Amino acid sequence: MKFVGMNISSMEHLESSGVRSLSHRWSHEIRAATQDRKMTMHRTIDTAQVSESPVLTVKNLTVYREARIAVQNVSFSLASGTDVAIVGPNGAGKSTLVQALLGILPRQSGDISILGQPLSHTRKLPPHVRQQIAYLPQNFLVDRRIPITVEEVVGLGWDRLGLQLPWSGKRARRQAVRQALSQVEAWHLRHQLISGLSGGETKRVLLAYCLVRPRKLLILDEAPAGLDVRSEGEFYRLLNQFKQEQGWAILQISHDLDMVRRQCDRVICLNHTIRCQGSPNDTLSEDNLSKTYGFEFVRYRHSCERGNV
Repeated sequence: MKFVGMNISSMEHLESSGVRSLSHRWSHEIRAATQDRKMTMHRTIDTAQVSESPVLTVKNLTVYREARIAVQNVSFSLASGTDVAIVGPNGAGKSTLVQALLGILPRQSGDISILGQPLSHTRKLPPHVRQQIAYLPQNFLVDRRIPITVEEVVGLGWDRLGLQLPWSGKRARRQAVRQALSQVEAWHLRHQLISGLSGGETKRVLLAYCLVRPRKLLILDEAPAGLDVRSEGEFYRLLNQFKQEQGWAILQISHDLDMVRRQCDRVICLNHTIRCQGSPNDTLSEDNLSKTYGFEFVRYRHSCERGNV
């Protein structure tokens, strides 16, 4: 045996070397573990920073329509879990602003960022960002010759952008559609044609379309228009519920100032430029409404209120 001739000092040297080697290995492992822990902490901090950052940021946005300025130097931000209304007279640029945010219309200047991703000047967003945006128009027109059911319409909201196999994720898709329709209390409508629904039923189905896949930003262009009082109240009840449950950031165009006072967290008064913005109580004052709509609007509103008393 090679170790037979070893003396005590040789043995001590070997043990000392082994201890140093083991100590070195432990030190290396501890440093590696500490580094991993620091990286994990950094990732956690980064995630927290992302979650706290605005869902939508608009800076100095200017948009032209037919060589005329429709929106000029508009800046605002929208946080998760908030409902912000854009109010203003007809022709003030509200729909133009929304269409520019969605990339439907080009912008003359300014920056738009959604979920931390800039909307390019070619009006493109990464697919994973665009999938987290939902849009409900004022009117949802369906060709009655197309026999598409409620279940099929909501299923379109589940499908990812781009090419995919038709049978991919079929079971998950079916479960997501059922859950979304159940949440808006419309599962019983699943086999009906979308063209045969009432206005209130259609709005419920469109909310289910937004719910079927997780979203971060919901944009409404006078979505409750045409609904009766009961259906409109039910629509906003569901909207507020999902804002709280899903953490939606909601940006909506509205002409109903009373609804805005009741439902919204913030208001943007727009007449080509932002006249004012802030909480409903502060923003919808007589002075601010006069700046946004004109003095005649405020006087007419007062006469209507006196007539209702």
